Amino acid sequence: MNLSREKPKLVVVLGPTASGKTEMALEIAARTGACILSADSVQVYRYFDIGSAKPTEEQRRGIPHFLIDVADPDEDFNAGTYMRLALGHVGRLVESGRKIVVVGGTFLYVKALLHGLLEGVEVDRGFRRHLAQERDEKGVTPLYERLRSVDPVSAERINPNDYVRIERALEVYHTTGERMSDHHQRHGFAEQRFNALKIGLLGERERLRRAIDERVDAMIDCGWVEEVEAIRAKGYGSDLKPMKSIGYKRINEFLDGRLDLKTAVEKIKTDTKRFSKRQSTWLRADEDIKWFDSERGNTPILEACREFFD
Repeated sequence: MNLSREKPKLVVVLGPTASGKTEMALEIAARTGACILSADSVQVYRYFDIGSAKPTEEQRRGIPHFLIDVADPDEDFNAGTYMRLALGHVGRLVESGRKIVVVGGTFLYVKALLHGLLEGVEVDRGFRRHLAQERDEKGVTPLYERLRSVDPVSAERINPNDYVRIERALEVYHTTGERMSDHHQRHGFAEQRFNALKIGLLGERERLRRAIDERVDAMIDCGWVEEVEAIRAKGYGSDLKPMKSIGYKRINEFLDGRLDLKTAVEKIKTDTKRFSKRQSTWLRADEDIKWFDSERGNTPILEACREFFD
């Protein structure tokens, strides 16, 4: 993409799990003639349909979707891969005059698309394992305090509960001896690549918890267990990255005989609620999000999107 021109416009639909992101994005796209760019780290994988809440073929009919079903389960797919593919799609769509709606619950992917990633600093898996052990034993707070001591500028920008970003900032400092804030300043990652309207879907906590319970039960009824059995029957093992994602991990534990189905389902619900809470914390730290309560109707959201695109 040529980023020297006027910044392309993107509508970005954000919200915690079960807040209605997919449905909202579909309605925005249908009403504005936009395409949908998925930003979900599980929906990129083929065969992972039910547990990733992947839009159905019927939902996708008539609305072009991108970055769904682009990788086999054993392929290495990460935020960098996503960013490169997403930028390619955005460039082509902008050149053809198409509107774009980005939607998905993997906020690192959204950040990679909008702001870029810190390139050139390799992942140190040993260091990450060490940090994860510390987090499990003592929580995130001591790691955040460590970040404040070595890189106060980055700490100011990062939510104290955002483990993924804390981990990366500490990793950069550990690997290079330089602060991530210095890297950002040098490479200009703070500037957004796009003119983005971030739509945030509010969700009352108890309402979200009920929605998560209902959604997990519906996924089980729709054949989630059978989906995982079919993926395993294709020769894909439970040690693969998408098999360790929320929900799939517990179903694999059930199929391996380590959990009964009732316990697996309850753990999926608990895991999902914890993840939803972390998502909400991350989103609240983003001052650029324009918040809407979809329970009060979609009209204000649709009007905001039409005005933005026009």
